[in-house]
Amino acid sequence: MDTFSAAVMLFLIMDPLGNLPVFLSILRHLDPKRRRKVMMRELLFSLAIMMAFLLAGQQILDFLNLRQEAVSIAGGIILFLIAIKMIFPSEGGVTGLAAGEEPFLVPMAIPMIAGPSILASLLLLANQEPTRMVDWSLALLMAWGASAVILMFYEVFNKLLGERGLKAVERLMGMLLVMISVQMLLDGVHHYLAVTGQG
Repeated sequence: MDTFSAAVMLFLIMDPLGNLPVFLSILRHLDPKRRRKVMMRELLFSLAIMMAFLLAGQQILDFLNLRQEAVSIAGGIILFLIAIKMIFPSEGGVTGLAAGEEPFLVPMAIPMIAGPSILASLLLLANQEPTRMVDWSLALLMAWGASAVILMFYEVFNKLLGERGLKAVERLMGMLLVMISVQMLLDGVHHYLAVTGQG
C-alpha cells in the first residue's frame, strides 16, 4: 500500500462527514466564538492520540496489559451510549454535559475522531511494515488534515440543514451509530475468542 492509498483508507475510517451531526449537537450549546477553539483543541488531541498509537501503540497496550480487542469493545460501548442519547435526547445533549459546558477529550477526540477502528488500523500498518513509519505518519497527517478542514467548516452544514434538519440527521446518525457500535462490540468479542481459541 502506498502513502496516498493509506491516507484515503484512514480518511474513510475517520468518517468526518458522518461525525458532523454528532459534533454539531455537542457544540451547539457553546458560545459561537468558543466552538472553533474547542473543535481545534479536540482535533489536536485526536492527532496526538493517533500518532502515539501509530508509533507506540502496541507497546502502550502491552504496558497496560490490554488487548487490541479491548480498544474495540470499549469504543463500541461509548458509541452505543452516545447513540442512545442521540435517538432519545435529554437535557445535556449527547454528552450529558450541562448547557455551555465544554466537552474535553471524550467523546469528540475519542472515540469520534480517534476511534477504535482507526487505532486498530494504525496498529496494523505499524505491525505489518514497521520500516515505513515515515510513510504511515505522512498518510495519517494527510487524512487528519482533510478531516480537520471538513469539521472546522461545520457551520456551513449547520446553515444548510437548519434546526429541524439537524435534529432529523442527528436521530438518523444515532440509529447508524447503534449499528456501528454493536458491530464494534461483536468484532472485539469475535477477535478475542479467535485469539484465545474459544470461538
